[in-house]
This record gives sequence, C-alpha cells and structure tokens, in this order.
Amino acid sequence: MNAPLPAISGLARRLVNDNLLDEETAKAALAQCTQAKTPFVHYLVASQGLDARTIANAASDEFGTPILDLDAFNVESLPKDVIDRKLVSKHRSLPLFKRGNRLFIAVADPTNLRALDEIKFNTGISTDAVLVEADKLDKIIDLFLNAQEESLGDALGGLDDDGLDDLDIQAVDEHAGDDEEDKEADEAPVVRFVNKVLLDAIKSGASDIHFEPYEKAYRVRFRTDGILKEVARPPTSMATRLAARLKVMSQMDISERRLPQDGRIKMKITKTRAIDFRVNTLPTLFGEKIVLRILDPSSAKLGIDALGYEDDQKKLFMDCLHQPQGMILVTGPTGSGKTVSLYTGLNILNTPELNISTAEDPVEINLEGINQVQMNTKVGLTFSEALRSFLRQDPDIVMVGEIRDLETAEIGIKAAQTGHLVLSTLHTNSAPETLTRLLNMGVPAFNVATTVSLIIAQRLARRLCPLCKVPATDIPEEILSEEGFDDIGIERSEFEIFHPGGCDKCSNGYKGRVGVYEVVRITPSISSLIMEGGNAIDIAKRAKEEGFNNLRVSALRKVAGGLTSLEEANRVTKD
Repeated sequence: MNAPLPAISGLARRLVNDNLLDEETAKAALAQCTQAKTPFVHYLVASQGLDARTIANAASDEFGTPILDLDAFNVESLPKDVIDRKLVSKHRSLPLFKRGNRLFIAVADPTNLRALDEIKFNTGISTDAVLVEADKLDKIIDLFLNAQEESLGDALGGLDDDGLDDLDIQAVDEHAGDDEEDKEADEAPVVRFVNKVLLDAIKSGASDIHFEPYEKAYRVRFRTDGILKEVARPPTSMATRLAARLKVMSQMDISERRLPQDGRIKMKITKTRAIDFRVNTLPTLFGEKIVLRILDPSSAKLGIDALGYEDDQKKLFMDCLHQPQGMILVTGPTGSGKTVSLYTGLNILNTPELNISTAEDPVEINLEGINQVQMNTKVGLTFSEALRSFLRQDPDIVMVGEIRDLETAEIGIKAAQTGHLVLSTLHTNSAPETLTRLLNMGVPAFNVATTVSLIIAQRLARRLCPLCKVPATDIPEEILSEEGFDDIGIERSEFEIFHPGGCDKCSNGYKGRVGVYEVVRITPSISSLIMEGGNAIDIAKRAKEEGFNNLRVSALRKVAGGLTSLEEANRVTKD
C-alpha cells in the first residue's frame, strides 16, 4: 500500500499557483525528495527539468528575498574550515561570508530550515539564508568540494609512514539504514556539543541536566540552585544523535528506545578529581528524554558547618550521631538535600573503629571506608533484604536509603533496638508528620516512641548573592508580623532583610543554596504523646513547647540573617 502524498505549502504551493507545477506532481516530488534525502529545488531542476532562475524568481516573490548572483563569487574567497564538507554535500548549502557573529548561507530554497539549523549547530554561529539559483549553487559547491579534496590530498602527502599510523580511522557501515543517525553518535560536532554541555553544567553548579525532545523543538535545561533554566536549543534533527551519544557514554543499549534505562558517566576533570553523572532515559512522544544527575563527591565532604544548621540544631544532630544506638530520620521532598545530610553524618562517623554499611538506591557517591550496597530489585536485593544481611555482618552503623514499607521499617527499628545506630530517610513534609507516617505504616507506637531519637526535616533555599543583595526597605511592619517574624526570637531592631539584586557573578541575585532545617529530638514528653495516640498537629505543638523551631521559623531566621530573601523563604516553606 502506497504512503499518502504529503500536503504542499511554502515554495511548492507557490510553484503550483504560478502554474509551474501541477499539484500532484508537486506532492510526488516532495515525497521523492524525502525518500531520497535530496533538497526539493535541486530535485526539481535535476529531475523535473524546471529552470533554476524561474524557481529562484518564484521563491524571491514568495518570501520577499532578493536573489544573489553567484557568478560574482570566487570559490577561493569562500570561508574555509567553517563547515564540514559532508554538510555542504548533504544540504546543498554553502557558506558565502561571515559578518560579525553571523554566517550567510547560500540556499536555493529559503524554507530549508533544517539545513540552516544543522549548520548553526555544527558551527556554533547564527545563520542567515541568502537566496541563489540552484544550478549556479551546484556548480560552486562542486568547485568548493573539489578544492577541499585537493587540500586533503596535500595534507596526506605531507605525512610519512609513521604519521599515517597516528590517524584516527573508524569503520563505516556502507549499508546503514534507519539507524544511521545512531551510528553517528561519535561525530565530532555531537561529541563537542555534549562535552560542552556537561562542562558548562559543572561550572555553573547545576545539579541536573535535561535533554528534552518535542515535536518542533529540542531544548537543554540546567537545574541550578533548584530552578530549571533553558541553556540551549539544538536543531530537532540532532535529537536521535544526541540521545545515542549520551547512551554510548553511559553504556546503555543504544538500540533500545521503548523502555527507560539507567546508566552512569564518569568525567575526569583533573588527575585527582572526577565527576559522576547518573543518567536516565525516558521514552516520550517525540523521542527519548534524558536526564543527568550530577554527583559531585566533594558535596558529601562539605562538613556540617557548611550545611546551614543553627548552633542548637547542629548540637542535637552531633549528640545523636554519637549515640551507640537509636534511629535518626531525615525527611523532605526530592532534591531537598537529604542525601548530603546523611553522607555528612556518615563522614563524621567514618573511622577505622566502626563498621558502617549502607543500602542505597542508587549509590550516588562513593565513600571510601563505608560498605555501600546498590539495591537490585530484579534479583530480589531490596532494602529489607540488605538490612537482614547487614545484621549478620557485625555492623555498628547502618544507613538505609529510604524506608518505603512496613517490612523495612520493622527491621530498621529492630536494628536500632539491638545496639546499632540506624540512619534513613522518609518522604514527608515535617518532623511530626514523619512520626505519624511510621504509625500509619503499621509500626507499633511503643517502637516509634522508644527507638526514634532524632528527626530532621529540611528544605534548600537559594542563597542571596553577597555582592549584589539590596536592603528591603519597602516591607511594612504589619506584613513582617503576618509573615511570622515576631516568633523567631530576634528583636526587629537587630536584623535587616534583603532583596535579590543581580550581577554577573550570580543568577538573578542568588548564588548557591543554604539548608533550612527542623530538628526535633524525641524527648520523654513527645514519646508520651506518641504513646497516647497524638496526631501530627499535637506533636508539632509539643515540639514548639519544647523549643524546637519548625521549618517556617528556621527559614525566617535565615532571612533575618541576610542569607536568603523573604520571597525564597515563602517559596520553600509557606503552605
């Protein structure tokens, strides 16, 4: 069954309206061009016998673009080494000259946006189309390619036999079919682009990189300081090749495009420093979306003073870390810094006298001296199964990546009750909700009240740039009271609030992030309330009476300290 002929528009429609082509011939020509991967105008001149000058006049009238006479150009004056000869041959488009940061490309069809986009992507220079006649363009392209061949011959002639051994020669499949783009994953422009994106992300302090295909666009975004920002828009024609390159780098199955995949990339920055990327692919409607999480080992060794704990919160955390048994729980949404808090605690405890084991999904950062286990549900290695094994390995300290079910919770509590320190995470919004979450899972109230020693709920707020933050003199006193500044324990005259400014050293007035914490020690009073069946509201009220600041108060104290803005505090803590 023959495929339906494509609808016509643009230049093809103009040629039909000018009676230079009938509609069926135009549709058939478009279909043939797509199949043969030949530019439309060149196909018409070569196969349909249409006059190149006539087509150029029609295109000029349709798009309001003047025609440039290529007879006035000398092939020797064309810019050299700007564009790969393979692209010139593929798109039948040629760079004529460069002005400033714009490259002017000779095309016979101004609607051939794919050619312009691909040339822009490969050169990194903005492109403008210059309308020319197809037959003259073909002649000058042939001269250009021949000149390139001669210079290649001169270069090879200058090599001796030893030099030829150093050439990087790759095999090419002459019978490549639909997967040809995948086989071009190692093309120099694609490699350069991907490497540049990864390096730019590291330099900007991004935590994630998103490669996202859509129907008529392709975009790359960085998540920096918790906010996504678009950084590049490569042509959509490169989507498959970019995906292939990233999958090759992370050792995924390049032929599998129907299922999600996971992989890792290791990039050596210096001889002593490397950055890991955790890579995940997701099949979407228009291709594979790929997200890279940047795993910087140095973030796990920041030290507790760099995380943003208040002095009393830091003391509570350190006291419980050095208890021989009990359970410390860290809670918060994805991306709130829970892993860094846990790793910071483990680094404090990591001494030759202690046996530390962790069950993680996935293992994000390698910590020397700690036995880290990657979960693998396909073979039955779950958090609960790993915990059972840990208890037979003479542990002192156990870290469980996340308590997801009753079985894992019960084994963790059993470990904490039998002389082990257990660290783990849950996904809840506050410390009191963490306790009720365990109760709702089915953990007996007695076990929760006697085993859990500390709960840390946390968020990450963007830190104001110290170079450009500006005093906020426009906030009325009644607004400050409504926001809760009367409850933070600091006199109004003792602090100053700042707004974000903006300079070339930061992003919209912010640079880096600071932790906002709710640290609650399970005191005898709170334990009694748990045993009595108190809910999250009751526990939150009791924690306040015991002197533990909630997330809102902690965030406002960061505002009063000039570390972040009121707008940012509202973004991360206000309901």
